[in-house]
Amino acid sequence: MTTNDQTMAHHSVMKTETGGRQLRMTVYASLLAALTAAGAYMAIPIGPVPIVLQNLFIFLSGLLLGWRWGLATVGVYLLAGAAGLPVFAGGLGGIGRIVGPTGGYLIGYLPAVFLIGWISAKGKGKAIFDVLAMIIGTAVIYAMGVSWLKVLTGMTWGKALAVGMLPFLIGDALKIAAAVPIAKALRPIVNKAD
Repeated sequence: MTTNDQTMAHHSVMKTETGGRQLRMTVYASLLAALTAAGAYMAIPIGPVPIVLQNLFIFLSGLLLGWRWGLATVGVYLLAGAAGLPVFAGGLGGIGRIVGPTGGYLIGYLPAVFLIGWISAKGKGKAIFDVLAMIIGTAVIYAMGVSWLKVLTGMTWGKALAVGMLPFLIGDALKIAAAVPIAKALRPIVNKAD
């Protein structure tokens, strides 16, 4: 085999490995978008903002897929919902949900998953960095969600915090606690052959 043949064979192998990784990551992003939608069905209505399991899958998207593929996951989820598919809390969909009282939380998933993926990568998957990343991501979701809820409904800041954040703090802490061991268990599978 000549040097030119070896170079071409090497490039062919590299292209196949890159294509295989892209396909695998696309499948994982699609799966996490579907799980995010499933998490929305597990909703407990307690006021204008229901308790949902979506955040857990947003956390896992950032931790497992990184910021780029995490953004793709959340983007697919939001686009599916905006197009009318019943992927938001309560099995609802449509652009009205994004511009409605819970729209700030939904849009907040984008910067949250970016920050979670970015901070987790900088921390090289160490649990303390993962926890910090999810706390910061959650703070971003609350900041955007509560602000939008206040603006849209005309609530006072105190009322918006009381209905849009305080009831969810314990649940989100439990989701963060659950995401750490889940991410630790699944990272070797997601990152295999990289």
